[in-house]
Amino acid sequence: MTTFAFDDRVSLVTGAGSGIGRAMAFAFAKAGARVVVCDVDRERAEPTASGIGDAAIVAAADISDEASVGALVETAISAYGRIDVLCNNAGIMDTMALPADIPVGLWERVLRVNLTGTFLVTHAVLPHMLREGRGAIVNTASEAGIRGGTAGAAYTASKHGVVGLTRSVAWAYAKDGIRCNAILPGPTLTGIASAESVGSFDPTGAARLAPVLARGERMAQPEQMADAALFLASDAASFVNGAIMPVDGGWSAA
Repeated sequence: MTTFAFDDRVSLVTGAGSGIGRAMAFAFAKAGARVVVCDVDRERAEPTASGIGDAAIVAAADISDEASVGALVETAISAYGRIDVLCNNAGIMDTMALPADIPVGLWERVLRVNLTGTFLVTHAVLPHMLREGRGAIVNTASEAGIRGGTAGAAYTASKHGVVGLTRSVAWAYAKDGIRCNAILPGPTLTGIASAESVGSFDPTGAARLAPVLARGERMAQPEQMADAALFLASDAASFVNGAIMPVDGGWSAA
């Protein structure tokens, strides 16, 4: 019987200082993995690692910076020798601004973190997974990755890009024993729209998006997202590759 055990495996989780990333780190540790707890803010990552104990290390990194990502992966490899699971979870919200209203600087910042950051970490981890001949990547996309009206232009474009990147990686490395899937969280109780937001919400965009967002009024716990990621990274999902999985309580089915 296939299990969800991750004994003797190493999981790298970005954005693990809070919300979904924190829940992922705990879920993988509970399943037996050693966990690299990554966050841009070391002070946020440390309580997650402390809560896990000896099976975790902290690695602060800005995923939008290539050098910082390189140092992150070097830390993980130096500590554990390999990376079996990568959870690309770190991301930032936009201000809900509509396309005509979003500042170019904000567009570039959101795309740099959410999409380029996901690429940079994947790009740095893939050679190590290829060396081992196996690996599982789980990207945190969003309902905004399959819809046009659940966030502002920058966030929506970035998460559509994450969906495309997920499928590209899955296709490119399927024969190398590497799987890449994505979860699409619906409304979830995290801090992304407050502490991690890049600014206050644009009133015009927020008002325009409100009716669509109201349809997803059920709020999930971060642990429910972590459970989905745990499944996709596990041997129980060994033939699941390139899947874009809504985890939204049925919102996308409406």
